[in-house]
Amino acid sequence: MKAIRERAEALAAAAKESRAAAAAKAAGGPPRGAPAQVRIIGGQWKRSMLPVAHKPGLRPTPDRVRETLFNWLGNELDGWRVVDAYAGSGALGFEAASRGAAAVLLLEQDAGLVRSLGESKTRLKAEAIRVQRTDALSWLKSAPMASFELVLIDPPFDSELALPSLEAAAKLVVPGGFVYLETGAELKEAPAGLQLHRHMKAGTVHAHLLRAATPEQPA
Repeated sequence: MKAIRERAEALAAAAKESRAAAAAKAAGGPPRGAPAQVRIIGGQWKRSMLPVAHKPGLRPTPDRVRETLFNWLGNELDGWRVVDAYAGSGALGFEAASRGAAAVLLLEQDAGLVRSLGESKTRLKAEAIRVQRTDALSWLKSAPMASFELVLIDPPFDSELALPSLEAAAKLVVPGGFVYLETGAELKEAPAGLQLHRHMKAGTVHAHLLRAATPEQPA
């Protein structure tokens, strides 16, 4: 009887681990016990790894979603100015810099993550990258208008930062520029000045690419 009970307990523990791994995979994070890293997919640092800290709400954009996003953008971002709000692991911002962006600003409030981003910048000799410790929403609200070709917004899914950040970002992009928004639910309506350009769902992730209006194509 003892052996049967131990076997049942082992099976239950294995099932619990499997469910946890599946949930983490669906959310775009690493399963428990997996290497805490995310890889850069394309560009000059292709296959380079970035560390992923185990922190609440930190959920790097899955490889499949990042690959799709940069396919939407045309893969090469030569000369673009980019801001990665809620940078976290820096997966989105470093991907943009790897693909030719001229200037990429990583915004992050957590001191440990800021330190890790700085270490990745140094290791990759990423001169286009700048790391700033700040509250991303406050920064977005006060930044100069029409100063970026791309704004990346990927806040924690359990926060209420997505919509106010998107509204603030709408004024930061140049005409025809892009705002990427990653959320746990599909965006119902684009804010003034932006129109939905692309959308995909992968697991629990909703990826939205919005484009700023141009004089020829008002939003």
